[in-house]
This record gives sequence, C-alpha cells and structure tokens, in this order.
Amino acid sequence: MPILKGSERYNCQVLCMNRKIIMIRPKMRLVNIDNFMESRWFKAWQLNEKMVDFQLPNDVSEAISQNSAPFGYGFIQFLDTVVAAEVCRELFSTFPPHDDLAHNGVEIFLNASGSSFQLGKAINFRLRTLIGATQSVGGVYIYGNQRGCDGGRLYYDGCSCIVVNGEVVALGSQFSLKDVEVMVAQVDLDKVAAKRASSSAFLEQGNGKTMIPSIVAPYKLCQPFNLKVPLSTPIKISPYSPEEEISLGPACWLWDYLRRSEACGFLLPLSGAQDSSCVAAIVGSMCQLVVKEIEDGNEQVKADAIRIGCYSNGQFPKDSKEFANRVFYTVFMGSQNSCESSRKQAKILAQEIGSWHLDVSIDTIVSTLLSVVQKLVGKRPQNKGDGGSCVENRGLKDVQARIRMVLAHTLASTLPWVHNKSGVYLVLSSSNADEQLIGQLTKYGCSSADLNPIGTLNKQDIQAFLQWAATNLGYSSLATFCTKKGDENAAETINEEESIYGKWRRNLRCGPVSMFQNLCHKWASSLTPSEVAERVKNFFKNYSVNRHKMTVLTPFCHVERYSADDNRCDLRQFLYNTRWPYQFRKIDQLVQELQGSNAGEKEEGVQETSPPPMPQI
Repeated sequence: MPILKGSERYNCQVLCMNRKIIMIRPKMRLVNIDNFMESRWFKAWQLNEKMVDFQLPNDVSEAISQNSAPFGYGFIQFLDTVVAAEVCRELFSTFPPHDDLAHNGVEIFLNASGSSFQLGKAINFRLRTLIGATQSVGGVYIYGNQRGCDGGRLYYDGCSCIVVNGEVVALGSQFSLKDVEVMVAQVDLDKVAAKRASSSAFLEQGNGKTMIPSIVAPYKLCQPFNLKVPLSTPIKISPYSPEEEISLGPACWLWDYLRRSEACGFLLPLSGAQDSSCVAAIVGSMCQLVVKEIEDGNEQVKADAIRIGCYSNGQFPKDSKEFANRVFYTVFMGSQNSCESSRKQAKILAQEIGSWHLDVSIDTIVSTLLSVVQKLVGKRPQNKGDGGSCVENRGLKDVQARIRMVLAHTLASTLPWVHNKSGVYLVLSSSNADEQLIGQLTKYGCSSADLNPIGTLNKQDIQAFLQWAATNLGYSSLATFCTKKGDENAAETINEEESIYGKWRRNLRCGPVSMFQNLCHKWASSLTPSEVAERVKNFFKNYSVNRHKMTVLTPFCHVERYSADDNRCDLRQFLYNTRWPYQFRKIDQLVQELQGSNAGEKEEGVQETSPPPMPQI
C-alpha cells in the first residue's frame, strides 16, 4: 500500500488483525534495476531502528475506530510467538532484514511480494533464496507473490509458498488463471527453537545483534498439540523446463490482457516461419489453459471465456480448438516472393490450433503503391534478382512489410464487424530479441502490433520451444522446424552466435572491446582474433545503426533478462556514433598484439628440437 507520511510516499505492508492495524511496515530497500524504478514513486524508509506513531486518515480512523498505528521497522511480539515482515525485494538484498530479525527472536516471517516472471527465476532464485534463508537462521517463511499481468510488460507468476527451516511444506501453482490462491500449512514452531538452539554459529552471531523495536500484541496465534491435525510434510519440487515456462508464462499474460482489455480476440500475421509459428503455439497454449481451468471449476475464467468467445444459450468452451476458432485469427499474407511450403505450413498449423485462418495475396496492393512511387519519382524500384540495387531491394521488402502491417490492423478492426462482435482484435507481433538488436525488421512493418509474447526471446529459445511444442502441445507440424541431425550442430552454432551478443551486451554489460575480449576466449578453438573482431564490429555496427527502431517496438511480455526494451528494461540511448572510432581502434590494436604474440611464440617454437604443442589462446 502506498502511504503518505508528511510529504513523502512510502511503499508499505499494513499488518492487520481483528479489524485493527497492528503495524505499518515501510519498505527500506527499493528496486531500481531492469523493469523496476521504485525511487520514481517512493522513498526508502531510513530510520531502520525506530518506530513512530502514524496518524491514520479520517476515513480509515472512523471505519476501524483507531486513531493511529506504529509506523516503521520492527516486529510484533504475540503471547506465543514473534512475527515480522520483509517487504518484497528486502528478502533478496545483500544484507536481508531476516538475519537481524531472527536474532531478535522472530520465528515467523511474512512477505507480500511482487516478483515478476522470468525463465527459471521461481525455482533457481526465489525458492533457493527462501530455502537458504531459513536453513541459515531457522524460521517459518510465508511468501505470497502477486499473480497476473500488472497492466504492462510484466507477468507475475504466483508460486507462493511456506518454508520451514529450509524445507518447503506448501507451494502454490506457478502458472494459473486463478485470480487468488491460498496456501495453508500446519507447522511446529518448536522446530524453529530447536534448530536455533542447536546451532553454535547462530548463538555466536547473536552476540552482536542489532536491537530492533517491537510491538506487543495481546493475542495468541498458536494452537495446542492436536494429534488430529497432522503437520505439513516437505514436498518435492518439480520445476518446469524453460520450454514449459515459455508456453505458460506468456500464455497467462495474453489471457489476462485479453480479458481485461475488453478485446474479443487476437489476430496474427502467420508467415509459416519460426517466429510467427511460436506466437501461434503460445496462443494455442492459452486456449488449452482456459479450457482446462473451466474443467477444474474456475467460474471466473468460464465467465470471461463466454463473454470473449460470444457464447450463448448456456454454452461455454469445452474444446481448445473450438475456443481458438472464436478468439484467434491468423492470416497468411503472401506475395510473389513467398514459397508454397510456407503457405502450407501456416495453413496446417492453423488447423492444428483451431484458428480462423485467411490466405491473401498482397501483390496487387504492392504493385499499386509502386505505381504511385513511379509516377512521383519517375523510376520503379527492382528486386536485386531482377538487376536492382541493394537499396532498391531493401525498399521493396519494407514496402511489403508495411503493407502487411496496414492490412493486419485493418482486418483486426473490421473482422469483429463481419462476425457481429463488439470490440476489436489485438494484433500480435512475432519479432524476436536477436532481430530487434541488429535491425532485421522493418520499422512500422508487420512487427508493429499491439502485443508481442516473444519479444525477449532469442532464436535459441524459440527453436527449443518449437521442438518441445511439437510433441507436448500436440502441434506436430512444428516438428518441421527441428533441424536434421546432419545440420543440428551447424544450426546450433549459428543460433548461439546470434544470441550471445544480446545476452552479453545486456547481462554482462559488454561494449565492443569487452565483448571482443570475452569472445576471444570463448571462440578460441574455432575463430582467430581477427575473425572475432570482424564479427563483433559487424554486430555493433548493425546494432547502432538500427537502435532507433527500438523506440517503436511493440510492447512485449518480459520473459528473459536480456530484454532489449528501451522503454523500461534497457535504458540506453538510441543515437550512437555508428563508426565506434575509439572502440574499433582498440580492438584492432588488441588483434595486432594477439597475432604478434602468436607469431612470436611460433617462431620461438621452431628453434626447439621437439617443440611441445602450443595451447590455443
């Protein structure tokens, strides 16, 4: 809850019991990285060892007959246990409050968190942190995480849990269309006392503890021993694979966006290639999730699906393909340059998912527009294969891409009228992170849409997901994208090379020189330093020339940390010196030094009678 104290706004947890506010706990450590900019809205609470009296607003005071409440950092001393709260990110900070709180006697930790979805984050980061924290200092940790789309690029995946002394005894679903999920566990607090008393390290560390203020609450929280109420036992954690998370996370995000936006469906330009097929499969996964949730008795999802799908007379979705036919529209927009195999692939995949599919040629529109250009400038651009220049060839591709964009949005706004529906269809984009970084897309082309579920995924992610979806989602036509055994290594190498630039540029904060140095080590067995230099220069040249395209990218679901979104996650300029004079000069200097070093080593080795094999640098 945002709370104004004086003229400053704090991000707070409000702890209530029996219609009374026991304590207001402001957040002490704000998040100002990646997608989060908390300091824009809140101030961090800095009086870490002090509680103050907070005057409640009149409407709150009158409603609960309470004039004020303690405000600040502290814990609550009940008659039979001690409870405290950490606020969201504090759990994951370098010096988390739970260490000092545990040495002050706190047994139960509460955390109302807003931890957004990212591949592997739920198990590899959140749960491991919770398990490690309670293994170290003991305690019961009750972690509740937000669920659903936050109204922007983030999806919150739930996975709330209860952890006791390093063991998970209750775990909520990570991906679900439920609005609320409640986790319950029976725990024995004596185990917490026993663990702490048996740890000499814990007892020694307590000598220098920070004294934290407390509040006395005259209530009992615990129940007496009851054999009829069994204790919760540790559960086995079965994490999702990255491919499963790709199929579920963006699908839940799309559903939340669809039901809350009052739109009546999605429209996707389906080219039959990997990226658009990946988006189509994710929408298909969404439809499968909706039907399964209805089967499990979720009345809210059922009501939303009936409204969006325009069901009547008591009907509701019972089959994912039938539901897809009502809410998902795909269109293949071919030209004279399109191959028949792509057209066929798009049609087959649409049939497997159940989408309402259209097939249209855009040649007439392209020809008409080029005739207008010819009339204006006196020349008509030609394809490179017909003798045209690279500039002409690029211009013709841009024309086709922008015509597809206009046609897609026109269909999205007129098809509801054709089908007697209210609202509009949301147009889906299918550009991936790799092509965004190096500009392999047309500005205001068919990648310009309303939403993009794969905008933070690279080619490796997408390739792996398509192989998984061919079997696990039942869309067997996606198996055609699986590389043959003979080509598997080559394709993997190409995908890795194209994807690694984006990861290291973002995650490792690499510029041209540090990128070159790192890749010289990584690719030492296959490329010379001069070859590495050429590839790094080529990437940064294309990246800087096309960086302006990032400013108009379609909003996409945040799935991976190396997101290139310049509006939230990747706040970098969009104007660079595309020649990179200093950096490229430095790379050339390093190449000469490395090559000279290698040459010197080889020359010195010739003088030896039996030179040992030289390791590659």
